[in-house]
Amino acid sequence: MQAKVLVPKRVFPEAIEYLQDKVELDYNGTDENLSAAELFDRLQDKDGVVSMLTNRFSAEVMDALPKLRVIANIAVGFDNIDIPAATERKIIVTHTPDVLTETTADFAFALMMSAARRIPEGERVLRAGKWDKWGIDLFCGQDTHHATLGILGIGRIGQALARRAQGFQMRVQYYDVFRATAEVEQELNLQFVAFDELFQTSDFVSVHVPLLPETRRLVGAEQFQLMKKTAVFVNTSRGPVVDEGALVEALEEGQIAAAGIDVYEREPVVEPRLLKLENAILTPHIASASFNTRRAMCMVAARNVVAALEGKRPPNPVNACLFEAA
Repeated sequence: MQAKVLVPKRVFPEAIEYLQDKVELDYNGTDENLSAAELFDRLQDKDGVVSMLTNRFSAEVMDALPKLRVIANIAVGFDNIDIPAATERKIIVTHTPDVLTETTADFAFALMMSAARRIPEGERVLRAGKWDKWGIDLFCGQDTHHATLGILGIGRIGQALARRAQGFQMRVQYYDVFRATAEVEQELNLQFVAFDELFQTSDFVSVHVPLLPETRRLVGAEQFQLMKKTAVFVNTSRGPVVDEGALVEALEEGQIAAAGIDVYEREPVVEPRLLKLENAILTPHIASASFNTRRAMCMVAARNVVAALEGKRPPNPVNACLFEAA
């Protein structure tokens, strides 16, 4: 008998074709989220699920799904899943690292450039027919080249961003609770600095940390007050890493010059005051949204769920300890 798998929202068709050959598939091929009740009902007889960040798996939910053996997240993050609870229940959790690294770093750099040079502001004025003359300081912004980039979190994406910064002859510094190896620091010309110093001395700060209990609201009013008034802040990691209210106040009061934000504390809800700010570039959680990358993420998740249900170690386990113990 084939294992049963739920895919609760539309994904790229290649992943569905792959799964249909290997499992008994229950597929919601629409962009509408299943309600919590619908998701729960359709998971009752399932061995696996290819999940989205919007699908929450608490200990209580997993206790009510006794057949569930694997949760394959289509994301590099997994803050929607209680990992210790899954591990305790021997439910394998997987994610999709690596395939989105370069695309997300591209997008973070694009946000940096756009916010620094005020590109969306200029386009809005032009499209509204309000550009009637040229001025010497019309939409003047900040230079990226030769500026100091501060990277908060030097994992895969943070390192990829540092590589891009080299092409702009930026000085790159970083903070992470786990310091990079000497080889990585030398290769990327990285300087390790203290947490506060990162905010005090950077012209750009880009956030690349996972959402964990210790990183929730890691960046708040105190950090924004440390930053230069000309600085640009970028977040493509997870919304709750940043105190959104404090960010709004920093932008409103001119504590920082601009921000490029792709993730929010209460997605898909965005702080209304943030929406009104001209010096905030806001995008709807699309840092990994290239066709090639999103297609690859779907395929990685599909391969993860199938491997786990076949009794193999999946390519990208989060709770790899389940296999080490075995």
